Amino acid sequence: MSSVFDPAAPAGLDRHPIPAAIVVERLRAAVAGAVHTPGEDGYQRSAAGFNAAIEHAAAAVVVASSAADVAATVRVAVETGYTVAVRATGHGVLPTPSDSILIDTTLLDAISIDRDQRTATVGAGVRWQQVLDAAAPFGLAGLAGSSTSVGVVGYTLGGGLGPIARTYGFAADHVTAMEVVTADATLRRVTPDTEPELFRALLGGGAAFGIVTQMTFRLFPIHTLYAGSLTYRIEDAAVVLRAWRNWVAAAPETVTSSVAILNLPPLPEIPEPLRGATVLHLRYAHVGDAAEGAALLAPLRPLAAPLLDTVAEMPYTALASIHNDPTHPMPALDRGTLLRELPDAALDALLGVVVGAPISMAEIRVFGGAIARDPQSLNTIAGRHAAFQVFAVGVLAPPIADVVPAVLDRVASAMDRWSLGAATPNFGLNPLGGAPDTLAAWTEPQRDRLVDTRRRYDPAGVFAPAARWNPPVR
Repeated sequence: MSSVFDPAAPAGLDRHPIPAAIVVERLRAAVAGAVHTPGEDGYQRSAAGFNAAIEHAAAAVVVASSAADVAATVRVAVETGYTVAVRATGHGVLPTPSDSILIDTTLLDAISIDRDQRTATVGAGVRWQQVLDAAAPFGLAGLAGSSTSVGVVGYTLGGGLGPIARTYGFAADHVTAMEVVTADATLRRVTPDTEPELFRALLGGGAAFGIVTQMTFRLFPIHTLYAGSLTYRIEDAAVVLRAWRNWVAAAPETVTSSVAILNLPPLPEIPEPLRGATVLHLRYAHVGDAAEGAALLAPLRPLAAPLLDTVAEMPYTALASIHNDPTHPMPALDRGTLLRELPDAALDALLGVVVGAPISMAEIRVFGGAIARDPQSLNTIAGRHAAFQVFAVGVLAPPIADVVPAVLDRVASAMDRWSLGAATPNFGLNPLGGAPDTLAAWTEPQRDRLVDTRRRYDPAGVFAPAARWNPPVR
């Protein structure tokens, strides 16, 4: 759960952290959970994230056993001049510097489903698949992402753009309450009524405004989807991409779709038709009747014969099978950018730079539908009115590690003519390299409001241990 919006601390702030050994001693006296230091058993396990390329140098890792442990850790950090970072499942995490304390919220894993209110209340360590499995017996579902091993809270604070987003919008659009530890070490119940500005800033601005220890959000009466993927030979990609772009522009909001150019490795676990190949992967999800979903997809089927076709009626709990994202940690670098349009020239440019390149994937997600509507609830989602999003990923492993950054730069440059010059927090803002400015995805009034909220709730920059975006504090 990384800080999404990190304006610089006010001018004149003077940090003089005391020795780490003293901080560790104070932490162990203040919290019930384990406290790990570099070199000790448990430090690497608690600090490690999904992106194995990110290394941590935190003075200590606190494995919080409760929200009270989180508040106590923040209190010790403030008293000793340290900053605070937070990690739940490790997706999207930032590197933690030596003058910071890392809080591991994995143990905050309680889940409660309210069938009558159609809500779920989860701790900060809960992953999406746990929510899907807990809600399914009640015929309910949450707005998980393409990978259901991702943590609920961090994903939602970054917006939460999932496989049925055009139908229901961002996950952040449906949050009703949060429990948050702010920089004064206070545990607050944050709702649109009690603390509207903090509520608005957290949902889109992320952990720069406080550490969310618990979140309540709406569920939806979904039991099955008509969904899956069509995998095509790369030779058919130009035809399929053009037809897909035109088709999805006219698709109803019950349909969410994306496509990805995949450069697959020659690994035995990959099916033989795809092993070591470059392919086009078309993802499709329809919320509603399966026969209607099949009819809506029908115009794409005559375009080319797919290598694999997994589209069928499926339980919502199998949502992750649509994209089939990697489930094991790996060292990775990514880039993302929002597009205002996707003409033929943009498709050709993307194919030209990605096919056969030493990167794993370049994905196009279509926006519109409920994604583009202003939400009824308070939040600050960036890039809501983009038309498409391009997201590319490369694995930083020999023998290609050294060339991956340059290839990703070429992908970004190929999209420049149609780019909004911004990215969303959960896609393409890798701390290991340059990326479009997330702040550019917000309007100037939104940016000003976020800065004001940050100055109110965290004037000393306690939650900015690894700032990626530092607009001047006015």
